[in-house]
Amino acid sequence: MSRRFGVVVIGAGAAGLFCAGVAGQRGLKVLVVDHSEKVGEKIRISGGGRANFTNRDLDVRAPQRHFIGDNPNFCRSALSRYAPQQFIDLVQKHGIAFHEKHKGQLFCDGSSQQIVDMLLAECAAGGVERWQPCRIGNIALTRSGSYRIESSRGPIETPKIVVATGGLSIPQIGATDFGYRIAEQFGLRVVTPRPALVPLTFGGEAWEPYAGLAGLALPVRIETGAKKEKMAFLEDLLFTHRGLSGPAVLQISSYWKPGAPLTLDFAPGVDVAQALGEAKLRSKKRIANELAALVPSRLADAWVGQDPALQRPVNEAADKALAALSERIARWQITPSGTEGYKKAEVTAGGVDTRDLSSQTMESKQPGLFFIGEVVDVTGWLGGYNFQWAWASAHACATAL
Repeated sequence: MSRRFGVVVIGAGAAGLFCAGVAGQRGLKVLVVDHSEKVGEKIRISGGGRANFTNRDLDVRAPQRHFIGDNPNFCRSALSRYAPQQFIDLVQKHGIAFHEKHKGQLFCDGSSQQIVDMLLAECAAGGVERWQPCRIGNIALTRSGSYRIESSRGPIETPKIVVATGGLSIPQIGATDFGYRIAEQFGLRVVTPRPALVPLTFGGEAWEPYAGLAGLALPVRIETGAKKEKMAFLEDLLFTHRGLSGPAVLQISSYWKPGAPLTLDFAPGVDVAQALGEAKLRSKKRIANELAALVPSRLADAWVGQDPALQRPVNEAADKALAALSERIARWQITPSGTEGYKKAEVTAGGVDTRDLSSQTMESKQPGLFFIGEVVDVTGWLGGYNFQWAWASAHACATAL
């Protein structure tokens, strides 16, 4: 005998649990199914274990400017109807203390487990049933237009399925392509997934002088793309053993296209040419020492060490050599060889094509089949924006169910 539910949510992550709780509290008989024993693993590991659960700087009048996808405007409807403050109100209702760390990013004072527990409490309040671990097999349409789902705990029947299976990022906590396969089974298009918010790698001789800078962090301006596609961020950069990471690189990685260069300014807001020109008139220190007043000394040493013309006191340096050094500090161009891949990517760009979904309800062209959260081709900036998309898309879906 198959069990009947008003709605089945596949995936017990941020979007799936939130959608289930809201739908359950609105009177629906809800089942959440997940192949993993644990729920909300991405919430638990996010923000260094403190969960960067939203961003209060999100512009509710133009939320799409914080997101990418083939149609960035798609996310506008859900995000403008469920704003960060509404989720903050829920967090406060559950007595969870939080703080703003940087640029509107909100984190729990304590453990990220508090957000997971809050979502489970909301599900319990809505009488939501959970089957975990439970594998999903075949999903088929019945003659009546409802769905029959084969599962490791027996068959299920439902008129509505919500797919909240996430993307391919961080496979070690259970990420799979299951959501994309469901979409394709029912004739929906999928924008090719790719790692986003991910460290970039560099190889070959061009990277050798910088390989020893691993662990060095500093604020930079970073940009990529040309003309209308140009994107830039002012954030912290981190040198790693294999390349570059830190918020600056994670942000730009979502916009970077393979083969395209990055342009970095290591002293944003500083006129390096003017500073070195003035130093030449008054100082007898070595160029590396003068440069270390503008950028970290390890970086200054690496830079000067590549050019014999710079390994001398600043007052003896040729103007041409100082000008070239200033240009490199302010506009260093380097082309990544690739990314660290899904293992290190915080999110997955691409996903279920928004042309096949309703921005109001998250229902697909296949009646009764909904997609929410990261599985959709909507990807936010670093800093809580992707969780806000999870909450907003889940809320839009739950209220439409």
